[in-house]
Amino acid sequence: MRSKFERETREVEVIPVRCPRCSNNEDRVVETREIADGSVIRRRRECEVCGSRYTTYERPAPQQVVVVKRDGRAEPFMREKLIRGVEKACANRPVSTDVILSIVQEIEDEVLSRNSAEVTSAHLGEAVLSKLVELDSVAYLRFASVYKRFGDPSDFSEELEKLKKRRRTARASTASQQHG
Repeated sequence: MRSKFERETREVEVIPVRCPRCSNNEDRVVETREIADGSVIRRRRECEVCGSRYTTYERPAPQQVVVVKRDGRAEPFMREKLIRGVEKACANRPVSTDVILSIVQEIEDEVLSRNSAEVTSAHLGEAVLSKLVELDSVAYLRFASVYKRFGDPSDFSEELEKLKKRRRTARASTASQQHG
């Protein structure tokens, strides 16, 4: 079975390792170990010129994903930006930082698993909404108001009615499963 490191490794430019003592790039690997659940490779190396031993760590290069915005502009996917958006929606709500980070991690994992260099901002917005609708209705409405560009109070009312309908449907489905 291949390690997590081997499964996630993509073609990357190989940069020779230089000895920290003499800067020579001729070395030999003395020992190799997987650490951190196989996501990192630790190697002990010995310089062929001066005999110095040193340790290197290898990690897979993160996949570079570009977010295509509504207006067609493209920008690099930034996890921090997604975190900030979810944090704003959940401000002063009973939602822990751990839950927010978990939501963002699930969305990021889904985006990276698609093996596509691009994702639309609409896809990310819908992914956040699908997580928040199950978590906190106020956070959901806050995020929806920005993502869907609410223009007046009636937009809030319409979205709130959709949310109420969804909850009624979910309760009815749960009740029928319990009695059936």
